[in-house]
Amino acid sequence: MKNNSERKIRFGQVVSNKMDKTVVVRVDRTFAHPQFGKVITRFKKYYAHTEEKLEVGQKVKISETRPLSKLKRWRVVEVV
Repeated sequence: MKNNSERKIRFGQVVSNKMDKTVVVRVDRTFAHPQFGKVITRFKKYYAHTEEKLEVGQKVKISETRPLSKLKRWRVVEVV
């Protein structure tokens, strides 16, 4: 059985709030290129469940959860 402490946590920015009880969160990650060493930024967008109305541009903390719909696998924990 999985414990809450084992669930993944990500920090990101709300990029869309057009859906009902769902926001799209952009999570950036930076890493050094393996060969050239240049710092690269990549991002991924996650669909996250939320009961409250969030504005585009807000920073949020999201946590992994059980599948809530076809695309939603994350839940907004708090607004940072």
